[in-house]
Amino acid sequence: MTERISFTRYLVEQQRDHGRIPPQLRLLLEVVGRACKRIALAVNKGDLGDVMGTAGSENVQGEVQKKLDIIANETLIEANEWGGHLAAMASEEMEGIYLVPNRYPQGEYLLLFDPLDGSSNIDVNVSIGTIFSVLKKPEGHPGVHESDFLQPGHQQVAAGYCIYGPQTTLVLTVGDGVAMFTLDREQGSFVLTRENIRIPEDTKEFAINMSNMRHWDAPVRRYIDECLAGETGPRGKNFNMRWIASMVADVHRILMRGGIFMYPWDQREPNKPGKLRLMYEANPMGWLVEQAGGAATNGKERILDVQPTQLHQRVSVILGSKNEVERVTRYHQEP
Repeated sequence: MTERISFTRYLVEQQRDHGRIPPQLRLLLEVVGRACKRIALAVNKGDLGDVMGTAGSENVQGEVQKKLDIIANETLIEANEWGGHLAAMASEEMEGIYLVPNRYPQGEYLLLFDPLDGSSNIDVNVSIGTIFSVLKKPEGHPGVHESDFLQPGHQQVAAGYCIYGPQTTLVLTVGDGVAMFTLDREQGSFVLTRENIRIPEDTKEFAINMSNMRHWDAPVRRYIDECLAGETGPRGKNFNMRWIASMVADVHRILMRGGIFMYPWDQREPNKPGKLRLMYEANPMGWLVEQAGGAATNGKERILDVQPTQLHQRVSVILGSKNEVERVTRYHQEP
């Protein structure tokens, strides 16, 4: 790109020149971007910043929290609570919603986030990231309630993630394609590096945790068996498997070069519809993938059409290159 466009300038142009976002949403996204820069600094320090290892506590999901999980969660709350853009927040690390304190003005938006996705990879220096989703607070009643957050994913007004890897990269959609920004550490700002990202409709790469194969449902096993059969099998081509165990990193790879990511329902916990969280992971990532020309389903229906009933609801996730996602979904629908 010949001209360096900052994250702030990009958002201003989305508001002023294109009318795609209102001023309050622009300001909110700027704050989220600044919070991600602070988290990136903490992640990059590693052992030098005494942020490695577990915190000796569990989150609402019953998962052991890492120190960086707590740091990232607190950073996002502290950065966003006072600006006047939000009414409340919800995090994968907290049981209930976080209301903006009365001493600060309340805005009209709701922010949901997974403060540090892939935190099991923190101690081995593998890419991790922050996922976020923005909803409009429903009108018609005073105050904020947990039910206000229970909106299907197609009602998101912004979604994105920040991946902390060799480069710190912020990826965003406001409903008109996907843009990517790289953190210029010398300037201290995110700079637009890619626009109108498109995921190839076909692929030769899949991402799934193969250690769970014995627990998969028949449609998923059928699809993977066909991929593994290679060029002599029914697909007539060889596939490669890629699995980072960090949804942010796996989805980022798919946005860059295509692929399919699957974290399906399996028989280990048959009463749970899946492992990943609908509100904090599947909805924002599903919308990003769709905005880039891909698809995202739970095996039966479009993820963005799933009506949430709980704040920490789980869901089966199949997303990525459109033709592959549609194939796996079709296998689920066949008798």
